[in-house]
Amino acid sequence: MNLTKQKCLIAALVTIIFTQWMPLVLAQEKPTAYPTRPIKIIIGFAPGGSTDAPMRVLAEGASKILKQPILIENKPGAGGTLPAVILQTSANDGYTLGVASLGIYRLPYTTELKWDPAKDLSYIIGLTGYAFGIVVPTSSLIKTWGDYVAAAKAKPGQMTYGTPGVATTNHLTMERISKAASIQLNHIPYKGSAESLQALLAGQIDSGAETSAWAPFVKDGKMRLLVTWGNKRAASFPDVPTLKEVGINLSQTSHWGLIAPKGTDPVIIEKVHAAFKHAMEQPEFKQVLARYDMEPEYRSSKDFQQFAVDTMRQEKTILDALGLSRK
Repeated sequence: MNLTKQKCLIAALVTIIFTQWMPLVLAQEKPTAYPTRPIKIIIGFAPGGSTDAPMRVLAEGASKILKQPILIENKPGAGGTLPAVILQTSANDGYTLGVASLGIYRLPYTTELKWDPAKDLSYIIGLTGYAFGIVVPTSSLIKTWGDYVAAAKAKPGQMTYGTPGVATTNHLTMERISKAASIQLNHIPYKGSAESLQALLAGQIDSGAETSAWAPFVKDGKMRLLVTWGNKRAASFPDVPTLKEVGINLSQTSHWGLIAPKGTDPVIIEKVHAAFKHAMEQPEFKQVLARYDMEPEYRSSKDFQQFAVDTMRQEKTILDALGLSRK
């Protein structure tokens, strides 16, 4: 091959490499330019509940700071753990985020898992926590927690209660409550609080062990709140006792926040964190939380990640005590 042909061949190869690979190189967005397109947040519960409503308000506020739309995608089922599962195979470019609720921290102990919730996610910001309680329809003959226990003892295993799913915080706490009260109940799992509470209103179940998604229904006179699970009485329902006040020595809340795939650039994490922290401080967020008797509960990225580590340890202890851990 003569020199001229060699030069032509080399030039052709350079052209092919440039045209095929340079667009890919240019497409790799610098973290400092983030975001340049819409962001998606995956929520593990159905629309209209105590996770969905506050997150939509936050997303609207944060989008104004980031100057890009933030889209909500609901993926109900599996006890709210699907966002964390989906993020395991999502690009760590900051355009797919998720909501982490308490259920993800018990996954390694209830199912076969090849990833670690505390290590294989990027923790952005802790946002708030659920309030919990047990509700019945206002048409129910059950007026108090004492009535509930008496009805359950009269027909062991027949009193039904709904939750957002098997092995959720709602379900596990009810197992602990049942044991403490010496009653047997029938658990009916649903895909989310909205679905569970609609089933309660339709008379398909006797009671609901739910996050404070019940708050609007209680305020509207459609449901009766029997007991709450916090350390103190709910601000909007000061006449309703806590579990400890009815003789059951436990309390339960459930913090949740925003996560990203493992390895997301710290610059992106900080940008999203700053935008959502600003959105948390706006009156619209506090107003939507008040509808569900919830309060802002900020955690930095570092503190949220440490919360994951600590909570995994605590959940293992609870599951072992209930005999529900697979390990």
